[in-house]
Amino acid sequence: MKYVYAVLGMCLWSFNAQAGPAINVGDFYDYLNGDKNTYLKRVFNGGTSTAFVKIKVTEMLYKPDGSYDEVPLKSQADGLVRDGLMASPARLIVPANAMQSTRFLFMGERDRERYFRVRYLPVAPEKDDDFGINDEDRAAYEASLAAGVRVMSGYGTVFFVRPEHSRFDTRVENGGRTYTLRNAGNTVVVVDEFKDCSVADRTDCAPITKNHIFPGRVFSFEKQAGRVYRFFVVEGSTEKVVEISG
Repeated sequence: MKYVYAVLGMCLWSFNAQAGPAINVGDFYDYLNGDKNTYLKRVFNGGTSTAFVKIKVTEMLYKPDGSYDEVPLKSQADGLVRDGLMASPARLIVPANAMQSTRFLFMGERDRERYFRVRYLPVAPEKDDDFGINDEDRAAYEASLAAGVRVMSGYGTVFFVRPEHSRFDTRVENGGRTYTLRNAGNTVVVVDEFKDCSVADRTDCAPITKNHIFPGRVFSFEKQAGRVYRFFVVEGSTEKVVEISG
């Protein structure tokens, strides 16, 4: 039985509207290397009004069948510090056509790889919601949104926290009609920009995909005659190009 794990981290929520803040969080997959504890993430606003963005983090607990549960972050044993990934600040005020940054900090044990869902949610500011604006400014913002139809869209990304002692060990099995990459390491390996194209017509291609091979899992595909497969195998900061003919 083959396991092909492709983490589909894109989650997009749209509220009924057509103008206003329009945030962009860049990459949908972020990776914290084993020798790092912090990670800077930029949030852009290409809309016509200020974006008030809440950042919410949950942990993704994967099951053997590849499905997962999302659970709130727990506290460490002393009860004082969260165990997991935290955003600072967790509230951003991003002016129109501008950018703000948040820094992610990981606290807790890193003897294994951990996975988190990070949601960036534009909201209308409310009283006592930690955005720190007064009633007058809040009323003015609501009035500006009410003046026209607005769009407020949020994004969900996947954040990989690698083990402190990360080990990459990608093994290739290229026998018969099947090509397999097996992850014998302890951290995720990325099969990026996977292209499946016709040898006779390089414009005849299947959609390009990005795949994540979790530790202990495999990525495999059937080699078809007359097709060529090209992709990058990414192990942390190292990547190599692979091209296979069917």
